[in-house]
Amino acid sequence: MLLNRVTGEGTFKYNSDCSRHNQQNRCDRGKENMRLPVEYVVPKYQTNLYQAAFAILQDVADAQDAVQMVFIKYHRLNLDYENEDHIRRWLFRSALNQAKDIRRSFWRKNRTELTDGVHQTAALYQDPLDRHLFESVSRLPEKYRVMLQLFYYEEFSIREIAEVTALSEAAVKKRLSRGREMLREMLEKEGSGDV
Repeated sequence: MLLNRVTGEGTFKYNSDCSRHNQQNRCDRGKENMRLPVEYVVPKYQTNLYQAAFAILQDVADAQDAVQMVFIKYHRLNLDYENEDHIRRWLFRSALNQAKDIRRSFWRKNRTELTDGVHQTAALYQDPLDRHLFESVSRLPEKYRVMLQLFYYEEFSIREIAEVTALSEAAVKKRLSRGREMLREMLEKEGSGDV
């Protein structure tokens, strides 16, 4: 069965038609694939995707643009996924790739910064210690900042981070280790204590 629509009552409507070629193989294997509606995906993932994109871009508007483009792509592609975890990984991989594309764009390289996005995003955290930690993580080099963001804030496993970032698990572990060490040194210099 393929999950591809949501009825007005918010329940899933299943379609067991496996006549299309790409769906036939899935049905033969007995796997149930799913397609979550945008109305469910956007509220559930928008904040986390924004934070992941912001870890790369360090700009509020650009991070919002990246997330919006990911949701538009999700809606337009109309793909079926194995499970919600697969959808989650696809969304994060797409958000990170979109953020990197925006960062590389000619327009972004040739404009003047008007806002301090780190402080605006840090305002999402109510606890002053959480806010300070987020600001400290934001000052790390991108390759470490993204790893810490995905591991600690988004609670991705090392295997999931490797899949999303197209790195080996060993590379992810190394970047996490180096990122933690750099963060620890930064906080100790500031007198904030241990990590």
